[in-house]
Amino acid sequence: MQPQGHMQVVTNMIDFHLNPQMALDAKRFQRIENMKFIVEPGFDENIITELKKRGHEIEIESELAMFGRGQVIIRLENGVYVAGCESRTDSNIACY
Repeated sequence: MQPQGHMQVVTNMIDFHLNPQMALDAKRFQRIENMKFIVEPGFDENIITELKKRGHEIEIESELAMFGRGQVIIRLENGVYVAGCESRTDSNIACY
């Protein structure tokens, strides 16, 4: 899940312009094998329906640990640090 989670968080920040906290909080998915995926509870039902129409096997996984954990710290151009902390587990961020 680690590279899949990294890709999803970075994509959320770059393509969807989410701040670190929003990018970490966004619902995640995990490719298990071939056309089988697991998604978090609350994943967009319209996306699930469309994926099933295209032949994907989608399961909702309630064990959030399956979707990774992360923390993000970015430094803005003006020198300000912005951080996000994983909502799926106990976590914290430390900046200097």
